[in-house]
Amino acid sequence: MNLSNFGMDSITLAGPLESKLSASKAAGFSQIMLWAKDLAGHPGGLEQAVRLVKASGIRVTGIQVMRDFEGLSGALHEYKLDIAKNMLQVCKAVGAPLLMVCSSTSSHASGDMPVIAQHLAKLATLAVPLGVRVGYEALSWGRHVNQYTQSWEAVEMADHANLGVVIDSFHMLANQADLDGLEDIPSHKIAMVQLSDFMWRDIRSAEERLETARHLRVFPGEGAHSKELSELLRRLDRGGYRGDYSFEVFNDDYLQLSPDIVARRAHRAAKWVTDQVLRRSLQVRQPTAGHPTMA
Repeated sequence: MNLSNFGMDSITLAGPLESKLSASKAAGFSQIMLWAKDLAGHPGGLEQAVRLVKASGIRVTGIQVMRDFEGLSGALHEYKLDIAKNMLQVCKAVGAPLLMVCSSTSSHASGDMPVIAQHLAKLATLAVPLGVRVGYEALSWGRHVNQYTQSWEAVEMADHANLGVVIDSFHMLANQADLDGLEDIPSHKIAMVQLSDFMWRDIRSAEERLETARHLRVFPGEGAHSKELSELLRRLDRGGYRGDYSFEVFNDDYLQLSPDIVARRAHRAAKWVTDQVLRRSLQVRQPTAGHPTMA
């Protein structure tokens, strides 16, 4: 395993798109998960942002995030479908192979699993000609789908080659998920693995869950659930998963630090995963001129 298996998530880093790309590259990462707002909010507009990303040489792991998509009907469904089409175009423009879709929290959404599966399959079909895959993630506070086993149920029912499930360690840890269900998910149907931890053993309320998720996550190896996270990673590895890992770490403290410092913390997390958990040596790519490798 080498550093190319891991990538930053732009939500973790402070500053403009340029500094996020530069910090990731300086720390030795060759991929990054981008939020669409990083591109849409660039002062030079979307086209200039896309040129900047491509000129950096950093691979885009995917685009975040399509919210409250599935289970809606009528005008709401058509509205969300139109938004999704535009986000797929963003993916195509920047060369992102994956559009992330998180489970709906809307009170207007149906919990009927066949309907959810049908809508996900529709989106996956729209993504095919653009060369984009769709990844479905269970939010731990999702209204109807809040366990990774439920997101896999929807993906399996949709039965679409261009649709996969996203495994997110935070939501699994927050829900104290049973890891045995991972054995039911073929490795090729895992579209992405997102990694993070948090600093306390238990989440005591719905409010604390949201606060922790959106403001207080930490990198793997820094939190209170290293044992559970290690078991998750080993099970994925034994199951044959060889895809990308993204450090999706929402942390207000990190946003007050230089992105270079935070990217170095992410590098330590990658080393923890490979050396301490998977018992492999982390192979680091050769640094580019002006971007020394940082331990």
